[in-house]
Amino acid sequence: MSTTSATHTIRVSGLRVRHRRTVALDGVDLDLGLGVHGLLGPNGAGKTSLIRVLATVAQPSAGRVELLGEDVGEPSRRGTVRARLGYLPQEFGYYPGFTVREFVAYVAWLKDMPAADTPAAVARAVERVGLGDRADVKVKTLSGGMIRRVGIAQAIVNEPELLLLDEPTAGLDPEQRVEFRALLRELGTRATVVVSTHLVEDVAAACTEVTLLDAGRVAYQGTPASLTKLGEATETQGAEAADGFGDNPVERGYLAALRAHRAPTTVETAR
Repeated sequence: MSTTSATHTIRVSGLRVRHRRTVALDGVDLDLGLGVHGLLGPNGAGKTSLIRVLATVAQPSAGRVELLGEDVGEPSRRGTVRARLGYLPQEFGYYPGFTVREFVAYVAWLKDMPAADTPAAVARAVERVGLGDRADVKVKTLSGGMIRRVGIAQAIVNEPELLLLDEPTAGLDPEQRVEFRALLRELGTRATVVVSTHLVEDVAAACTEVTLLDAGRVAYQGTPASLTKLGEATETQGAEAADGFGDNPVERGYLAALRAHRAPTTVETAR
């Protein structure tokens, strides 16, 4: 349950997603409000499947999804929600012949932003990701990290109330990641931001809450501080107990939460 706001931007109950014979999400419940929410988990945990459902680009097999007060199970409500959210997929597609400014403006047009507001909104989004001096350069000439920043710019151009980012720091160098964390914290003061990542340190530095997925289920929910305390508890057990549990408290907390979730449940039988 979100502690950042009484109003929940995201309400998910009983969410199930199946890809052919594979169950990607199995009975996921979430209530998320204002703030930056980190979505952690190993490969195949279901993070991208969840982000895609929240972005309304994939439909669940079962369950209810309510975004920004709208039931997106109703096809007629999805367009309204899409205009109010921002989305950066893990595999970011773009038109290489467009300049940065042209591409971000094109996305603003797709979101039905008023034409009179678009130039200023595009300039602001491009500047916020540190590409102001590359605004009129073609996207195809940029480095991988810069292209990722173009992806972030198009996701925030409409000042979304709900921002969904799948592996946003892929390709960013350490300095750019620090700047991006600051941007996330700023955005989280007035929007619900969900960041899917493998980088536990990014979650610890920028997020107000953490959801850990494992094998399609919620394995842990809490704050980065509570995850760190879980890791510190592992440290107090000595070097042997901490061996293989990460290089810092938050990583140890992440691994401890995963292992606790995977531990078999013992059921006592009356004799």
